[in-house]
Amino acid sequence: MSVGQRLREDRAARSDLPVRRSRTEAIEIFLWSRAAIWVAAIFLFLWFEPNRQPNAGRWDSPLLHELGYGTDVWARWDSVFFLRVAEHGYDKASASFGPLYPALVWLVGHAFLGHYLFAGIVISLAAALGSFLLLHRLAEERLGADGARRAVLYLAVFPMALFLQAVYSEALFLLLALAAFAFAERRRFGAAGVVAGLAILTRVAGVALLPSLALLAWRHRDRARALGGVALALPVAAIYPLVLWRQIGDPWAFVHAEDRWHRHLSVAGPFGGIWDAFRHWTPSGAGVHHAVAVNGEALVLLAVFIPLTVLAWRRFGAPYGLFAAISLAIPLSFPSSRWPLLSLPRFGLVVFPFFLALAVLGGRPRVHTAIVVSSSLFLGIAVAQWALWQWVA
Repeated sequence: MSVGQRLREDRAARSDLPVRRSRTEAIEIFLWSRAAIWVAAIFLFLWFEPNRQPNAGRWDSPLLHELGYGTDVWARWDSVFFLRVAEHGYDKASASFGPLYPALVWLVGHAFLGHYLFAGIVISLAAALGSFLLLHRLAEERLGADGARRAVLYLAVFPMALFLQAVYSEALFLLLALAAFAFAERRRFGAAGVVAGLAILTRVAGVALLPSLALLAWRHRDRARALGGVALALPVAAIYPLVLWRQIGDPWAFVHAEDRWHRHLSVAGPFGGIWDAFRHWTPSGAGVHHAVAVNGEALVLLAVFIPLTVLAWRRFGAPYGLFAAISLAIPLSFPSSRWPLLSLPRFGLVVFPFFLALAVLGGRPRVHTAIVVSSSLFLGIAVAQWALWQWVA
């Protein structure tokens, strides 16, 4: 080997070190945060079992019990719908849950000899790991190594981060949203469009990706070809109504199923959801303390999400701000008549520009400490509620 070749290889090895280090940081945060949440959930389930939700039997199901409490603790609430679709196909009640995550649960569950619940956890964890790595990479390109570390840390301790290992589709959706942006920013618009379509197959709210991807495509010099690539999302997303039409005879069942959660389109758009949150503070049949806790949490996080959206737009550009804004506008425009901001905190978990914006703010040590401490505190409360079958987002 010549001296020149040796020098080139040494330079290549040195340039690869930051990439490896960044991956290691993201993986380390993923591992310790998921392990801590898992251990906490099991401890809280065992220690406070007498405080378990007394009406949990109404929502419990044999589908949510498989290998014992060590894994079953990650199947609560909507998990039953995902598992029902995976094992038995759609019915009208489950039609609002996109088909991609249940399809993967079915596929991996077969490989695991019918352990679908365990398969759901594995899929969520794998998608969460990919999300941590992609978010770190995206943040490092814009904020440097320290900013990337903060962004991933804030995702790890976000109050709703427990859903990244539950039998829910949040982790998969987050991974696909990040991947769609990553492809689009590298001018691979065909891949971005297909991935966006897969995101819509995971959650209908994935349509929030399309305006941002279209804007990135519009800025490309080969505009027509780029927009055509983004448009590939539409035929991919069309698989959802086709599956519903084949299984239950109604391609729009995912729209009709929203009645189960008392959702309706507000004539005032997103402002209607905010107004309803104040107007219907205590739903009929709900305890005052429970209503104040649920609505208060959602309103506090909404008050955080809105300025983070503005900051993401100003700091990272219109595509990022647009995705965040539309992701907020969709649930606010379809409020629940009982709980107007139903699940809003959980919906915020998958809006990755929020964590980029938080990473900007966290550049100040005191702000960083405040974010980590407050988020970790509320995450601990959420894990306790989840383990004991209390409602969490």
